[in-house]
Amino acid sequence: MNTLRKSILIGFTVLGMAAAHAQESKPAAKQHDARPSKEQMQAKMADMYAKRQARLHDLLKLTTQQESAWANYQAAIKPAAMDGKRPEHKPFNKLSSPERLTLALDMTKKREASLETHLKAVTAFYAQLNPAQQTLFDEHSFGGERGGFGGRRGHHGQHGGWGHGDQHEGWGGPRREG
Repeated sequence: MNTLRKSILIGFTVLGMAAAHAQESKPAAKQHDARPSKEQMQAKMADMYAKRQARLHDLLKLTTQQESAWANYQAAIKPAAMDGKRPEHKPFNKLSSPERLTLALDMTKKREASLETHLKAVTAFYAQLNPAQQTLFDEHSFGGERGGFGGRRGHHGQHGGWGHGDQHEGWGGPRREG
């Protein structure tokens, strides 16, 4: 009887180990598969943008005379949809220093042009608002309620951005001595 128990116990142990081994040998589902596709992310971002704009529109309680200014403002600030066509992408570390700086300058120029377009649109729309609406607009647009341009808190979702508090010295973060 004792031998039978040992055999059964050994059998269950072997089965358990085989099951564990089979579990480990299965290719694990990649966590990256759980991430949404580019199209799904774009749709989600567009939906969030539309909700923010609808909320702002509702808060402002625009008059019928202000609606055309709102429509012009919305047309000017609407984010461009990604068409999926991207130029050939070289890894940043494979570029020479002059190529990196040229790329950074081009990106800065595009961002500046976008900001100028936004500024013109905001200025024109803002002039159509009464003082109470201007206060609401100031509080609820361009991150007024969250503390950053475009509704973000600094860069990369950090509170305060690059220069947050005394812990950063320049772009490189805190200096380490030693």
